[in-house]
Amino acid sequence: MKAIWKGAINFGLINVPVKLSAATQKEEISFKMLHKKCKQPLNQQRWCSKCGKEAQFADTVKGFEYEKGKFVVIDQKDLERLPVKSAKYIQIVDFISLKEIDPVYYEKSYYLTPETAGEKAFFILRDTMKNADKVAVGKITIREKEHLCVIRAYDKILCMETMHFADEVRGSEPLEMERIEKKHKIENAEKEMAAKLLENLTAPFEPDKYHDEYRAELTKLIQAKIKGNETVEAAPIEKDSPKVIDLMERLRQSVEATKRKMA
Repeated sequence: MKAIWKGAINFGLINVPVKLSAATQKEEISFKMLHKKCKQPLNQQRWCSKCGKEAQFADTVKGFEYEKGKFVVIDQKDLERLPVKSAKYIQIVDFISLKEIDPVYYEKSYYLTPETAGEKAFFILRDTMKNADKVAVGKITIREKEHLCVIRAYDKILCMETMHFADEVRGSEPLEMERIEKKHKIENAEKEMAAKLLENLTAPFEPDKYHDEYRAELTKLIQAKIKGNETVEAAPIEKDSPKVIDLMERLRQSVEATKRKMA
């Protein structure tokens, strides 16, 4: 499993060298956008409106728009100089009970495994949290964004969930649920019936019994269209096909051409 981040878990005076790997993967069917008329794949271009041409990825830089049309350019060296510990360390701030965290804060799951030099310390941390029934709350920076995170013992390893900061979670007040609820009177018999229904449907959580039915049916549809020869083939791009011309440049050339004819 490929590591996407390497650093250390830091708590107190203890550093535990670790590597981070994605714990989940997207199983989805992806589509390419085609031109409706000729069924040719559409390309996304990094188009420079000033130069009137496409820019290669190597020729791009990050820019923060602080006012309309005004940018601050940030390069990799600027990012590396930021005095943020979470870029290299998962700084543990607190140990808490997992039930204190509402799932609305969760973002994405990762696996934490030890580097060779930190194996013993890793297992001590894992077992200590497991025995105390506690999880660790800390911060980590991944791909130029700092995340709140929670680390917990999971199977034989540690699992880390990145989380939203409090100011990233929207409050529910604008939804005006109190006003809506006042319009409805719920009878005791309705509450009792709902409780019985919930009890009848209560079961242990078995993740393997849940499946992506939409993806399965979409796969069947695609296979049926292939079998029925309901397919299209993109035409090969000719080597001498005309290059994309900027609209302003084309207009300018047209104006110059009409001037010459009128002269």
